Amino acid sequence: MQTQQELEWAEAQKIVFSQDLIATAKQQLLFLAEIDRNRCLFNGPVLHRANYRYKYCWLPLLAKHAESPVTKDPLVVPLDCEWIWHCHRLNPVRYKTDCMELYGRILDDWNVVSSIQGTSKEETERMWKTMYPSEPYELDLNNDSIQDFAENFLEAPESTTNYDLISAVKRQTTFFYQVSRPYWNDDAFLEGAVARYKGFLHLIKRNRERSISRFCVPTYDIDLIWHSHQLHPASYCEDLMAIMGKVLEHDDTDSDRTKGQKLDVGFSETTTQWEETYGSRYWKAGAMYRGQHPPSPLTVDKSKIDAMHNISVSSNTNQNLIQLPQKMLVEVMLEIVDVRDLPSGHKGKLIVSFNKKQQDILFNTKKRLGISSESEGKQVAVFQCESGGELDFELISRSSFNFRIRRPAKILGKTSINLDDLQNVASKLPVEKWLELKSAANWPKPISIRIGLSLTPPFPAPYELHMVSSRPFMGSYFSFMLPRKFQQANNSTNIVDEAGNVIISIQTGNLTTEKIRINNIDKEVIGKTPSGETHLLAELKGTVWSLMNSDWMLQIKKTSDEDKHVFELTGTRKVIIFPGKKLDFETKYYGNEEGNCFMTAVEFSQKDPYGKAVALMDLAYGFLEIKEEWLVLPVILSAFILSNFPDFSNQGMETNETNA
Repeated sequence: MQTQQELEWAEAQKIVFSQDLIATAKQQLLFLAEIDRNRCLFNGPVLHRANYRYKYCWLPLLAKHAESPVTKDPLVVPLDCEWIWHCHRLNPVRYKTDCMELYGRILDDWNVVSSIQGTSKEETERMWKTMYPSEPYELDLNNDSIQDFAENFLEAPESTTNYDLISAVKRQTTFFYQVSRPYWNDDAFLEGAVARYKGFLHLIKRNRERSISRFCVPTYDIDLIWHSHQLHPASYCEDLMAIMGKVLEHDDTDSDRTKGQKLDVGFSETTTQWEETYGSRYWKAGAMYRGQHPPSPLTVDKSKIDAMHNISVSSNTNQNLIQLPQKMLVEVMLEIVDVRDLPSGHKGKLIVSFNKKQQDILFNTKKRLGISSESEGKQVAVFQCESGGELDFELISRSSFNFRIRRPAKILGKTSINLDDLQNVASKLPVEKWLELKSAANWPKPISIRIGLSLTPPFPAPYELHMVSSRPFMGSYFSFMLPRKFQQANNSTNIVDEAGNVIISIQTGNLTTEKIRINNIDKEVIGKTPSGETHLLAELKGTVWSLMNSDWMLQIKKTSDEDKHVFELTGTRKVIIFPGKKLDFETKYYGNEEGNCFMTAVEFSQKDPYGKAVALMDLAYGFLEIKEEWLVLPVILSAFILSNFPDFSNQGMETNETNA
């Protein structure tokens, strides 16, 4: 027989939507990624021009199309106008009001497609030119002439909305950061998000029925689906009227998450109501708030990055020297919800310790949690680990603190769960389970703990390697003061994986005078595989290192006044190595960081024009974290060179400051 909580959840799942919100969510993620590649649309003159074009060009054209289709093919909205339209629709009540007042109907997305869908734009562009002959259909977002835009290209602009769309856009600029991790496009993750969105709407409906005034705050998976629903404005209005008799507001004006403020109180109350109504956890792994601001953008002259050329690949012989298995990770959220059937007369504080049974590249220690039902506040652990294997649990009793008598902690029982068995379920919705404990004691009844668990879909783990040198690392390429004799000493470095296996050994080569004279080679790096094969991996010619048979080149470059110099790693991709922790690595903590010498490899591409952090090097301690398989050997060689040839930096600075 179903409990009342199960009946409430079943009732929520009866909600019907008139649009495929999973497909819309996937399309929205692609669109937001494209906007993130064009951050000039976040503020400044480009945003103001887009706003003007949206109000005085796109909306009238859309209204004309809604009245009677102006093209045989779907209308294709220009990217800049689509961004403003996107943000306008995320205030559904105001959007409906504006449309009704200005055009007598809700301007819907029917027979309209996004500019990023690859649909032919010819008909739309022809109609645009007919209506707005002096205004281009598509803006060249990289053209400086936009800076000189004057809002006078229309002789008699129509009346339009006075809603502050500029502020609406600025409120949405950080949303993509919250939903941009790799698993957000996963079907199971999004299916769970749609189910949770139904649960969210059902809570609000119940509050209305009971005349409860509550500011319900969604988690980000729910919010993504809510946004997706609002992007179909006519359907959203119809669906919400059918569900709860009103068009639900979407209030994004409050961003203050300070304890005790509206957003914090609303989220706490929503969490409590959800868990009381449905008997399951409201939090969800991967769907929680990531922090107010994305990592700091790079201060680099983008024009110089764009001017870099990839070199042609002459050989991929050395690329396959190192082949590492690709491991998968999950993010886990875990709560110890309750405990039952404790021995009669038990006294003391209960805690649960948990750890991974198998060796794990990330989660290799024991953690502890209190019991939520017995503690003053909710305790939830968030961590990453390999996607498979078992989690072991121990229920521990600690006696109340007594200055005279201090009794040792007592293990009341043990149990475990298999992450492989839960993956498909727990990546869709949080799981609640009672786990019976095994104990050596003969309790009248076995003790059980109730856990709440949520997993993200698996995502690739970075490759973590260590450089184990036959002598201490110099610390970094800043170590110019070491004695010349020590700098040039032949040095062998083993590259070791997470399991302690040597995957390759690297050392400086012994160059003959004849080879230096004939080939113009100043230094070389030799690699030796575990099977004993020896390979020439890098050669220094002047101030440029040629890596892997000239597949990659490493040299120093000056990019701007703020970054005095960086290292340019060019090959099949464009990579710049910056001093310090940058982008995604900026906020990660690597234990005691005193004395570290971090450098971040950042890839620049059409997909990531502002840079994507692809590797982190700690040259002081020989630690490497590499996110992409194609970059493993180039980063190993770069780290070895920067650690062992400090005068390479000196020579590069002298030569390249005038050439960059």
